[in-house]
Amino acid sequence: MKRLFICIVLSTLTVATAFAQKDADAKVILNKLSKQYRSYDAVKTDFTLTIDNQQAGVKETQTGTLISRSKTNKYKVTLYAPGKKTVTQDIISDGKNQWTFLKDANEVQLSAADNSEEGFNPAKIFTMYEKGYKYIYTGQQKLTGKIYQVVDLTPEDSKKSFFKVRLMIDKVKNQLYSAQIFDKNGSTYTYALRTFTPNYKVAETAFVFDKKAYPGVEVVDLR
Repeated sequence: MKRLFICIVLSTLTVATAFAQKDADAKVILNKLSKQYRSYDAVKTDFTLTIDNQQAGVKETQTGTLISRSKTNKYKVTLYAPGKKTVTQDIISDGKNQWTFLKDANEVQLSAADNSEEGFNPAKIFTMYEKGYKYIYTGQQKLTGKIYQVVDLTPEDSKKSFFKVRLMIDKVKNQLYSAQIFDKNGSTYTYALRTFTPNYKVAETAFVFDKKAYPGVEVVDLR
């Protein structure tokens, strides 16, 4: 599941130069979105992640919760079993360290946080496009009575395993609605926000792994 978040923030797309004139429109939309998210101290969102590969006959859906404080690169991601509220995985970072808890193994892997542009960092999920990406505005789309602005992203590094990521942004709320990632192997990953709470009140302790809350857990230090 860690890989899926990487996919969301480090996806790829090839944009034809004929559409370069629309890049200015995309930049305005994305800058407005980024400015709003950066104004929040912390955010919380419940999300649904759907993996679809028609050729392989695979379609899976998983839910989760993300709490992030982007200004300090801190976050907590909780993933649940399909159709349940049973926690299967926690990914926690205080900006320096990252703890990945795997319930099946009752194990937590401790590693140094990767704050590089290539690293796994859900705290920056709403603003990752700002560096290393090209973008294009493809128009508006109406769903269930709401208008969404659609922006496609492409990284400057063409060696990525994804060929397209499409963002849908609520025009009225100026809020990310979904990110759809298209993999070269035929898989599509759709990350959709079900709830969004800006300026979420969260204690600093939420971003540090508390061993006492995980009875019998084995800590594997990979630093």
